[in-house]
Amino acid sequence: MKTIRTYDNISPIGLDLFDKSRYEISDSALSYDAIMVHSHPLHDIEIPENLKAIVRVGAGVNTIPVDKCSELGIVVFNTPGGNANAVKELVLGVMIMAARNVIAASAWVKTLGNEVDSGKAVEKGKVKFRGPEIMGKSIGIIGVGAIGSRMAKACTNLGMHVYGYDPFLSKQAIENIKPYVNFVNDPTEIYRNCDYISLHVPLKEDTYDYIDKAAIDMMKLGVTIINYARGPVVNNEAIVEGLKSGKVRYYLTDFPTKEQLALENVLATPHLGAGTPEADENCAVMAANQLIDFLENGNITNSVNYPDVTSPRTGECRITICHYNKRGMLGAITNLISDAQINIANLVNRSKGVYAYTMIDLDSDALEPLISGLRALDGVIRVTRFD
Repeated sequence: MKTIRTYDNISPIGLDLFDKSRYEISDSALSYDAIMVHSHPLHDIEIPENLKAIVRVGAGVNTIPVDKCSELGIVVFNTPGGNANAVKELVLGVMIMAARNVIAASAWVKTLGNEVDSGKAVEKGKVKFRGPEIMGKSIGIIGVGAIGSRMAKACTNLGMHVYGYDPFLSKQAIENIKPYVNFVNDPTEIYRNCDYISLHVPLKEDTYDYIDKAAIDMMKLGVTIINYARGPVVNNEAIVEGLKSGKVRYYLTDFPTKEQLALENVLATPHLGAGTPEADENCAVMAANQLIDFLENGNITNSVNYPDVTSPRTGECRITICHYNKRGMLGAITNLISDAQINIANLVNRSKGVYAYTMIDLDSDALEPLISGLRALDGVIRVTRFD
């Protein structure tokens, strides 16, 4: 019996995928094999020795101690794309609301409740809320992944000119989205040319303050900046200064700061981007399926710290090895297997940065001496057996 520790409310549609004869789902267990989490911070939790995986039911993993997990051989997953449509729809909605001054106009109309003839008052006062259409305007999308690519298609269909910047996008992904995006090699092209700039990048060390004063200084007068990625992607002081000076017409964000909330030209939502029942269900199902396949077969899909490795089962038994990506590791592993006189039915090895993952199917189930030897190898972090 394996235990799945849940944090936050995980959709029952995802949890119901676990075979209850093989898995226990708990929100209070102290010892567990895996974690499913939405946004609860995990940096300060005590990690049990048998923890093998953490799956983020969503995209961002900044609340998870990824580096520490990597060093312990704990695979961290996320569910990219599961909430992409929800975020796309909200971003499009707030972008149009900002362009047409919907929030301010609605608030003003509500003050007319005691007017004898509110219709005349509306006609007289509505001119100050007139705003431009988005059709024909240019939008720059920084991060053209699961959300950004959907944004690009939608904005193109709305008649906008779409620019995209994403140095990490695969060639195939670029080809798939190319009809909707004019890709640029430098974000400064977006800063200088776009009326709207929408950020869809993960929060990492190199994306903190991605939009700073220097970036805003390069932008068009009256630009609208949209941040439904993570708050610190945009420098707080720089955006406040830009809003006060008029350089930035609107700032649309799911992560407002105290200083931003004091400004009229900030349209803020309370981290609603992925907050739909459909997104919750999509991400929970993805998370559960990825976790089950990993715990039962060692297959990795959508990991942020170890390489994705999937292979059908062959042989009598499977072992997986989390290890450092260094010269001689694979040879040392296969030499031990050869010395144990066990035949390798299948072997897959992949690396991701300084870490690697080796999956081996063996024609034997008498593996305890071999597994002990593998665990003793310099550079091996974790060895797991799957019968």
